Amino acid sequence: MAVFRKLVLATAIAAGFDLSSPQVSAFELTGAWATSADQCSKVFARKGRANQVDFTNFSGVYGGGFIAEANRLKGKSESCSIKSRKESGQTVNLVVACASGIMVSNVQFFLSVLDDNTIVRQFPGIEGMDVTYHRCRI
Repeated sequence: MAVFRKLVLATAIAAGFDLSSPQVSAFELTGAWATSADQCSKVFARKGRANQVDFTNFSGVYGGGFIAEANRLKGKSESCSIKSRKESGQTVNLVVACASGIMVSNVQFFLSVLDDNTIVRQFPGIEGMDVTYHRCRI
């Protein structure tokens, strides 16, 4: 009888997991993103003892960008904590709390994923307003 129970339990567990179905994975946003792939080395550089990616002194002249970490987005003059993240198909919706030197504000980001290395930030309600970002290999 104990063997039968174990067999039933094993069958129930296996039925709950379809190993043949493809795994759904979240889009990996982590990295340095610039508005022009050709300008990555002018927007970002490795600095400090830890050799971490940071902005160059005149990154804004070359289009700018942002650095995405696990729970944070960093711009040249502000840092944002990711409060929530929702993915739907090829769209990533982020709500972030940003702090500049003067104030704190909540900002919503709508990102369309074109491929692993290209995203488009959309501004809902503003027709034709979007910014394309390219992942930089620094």
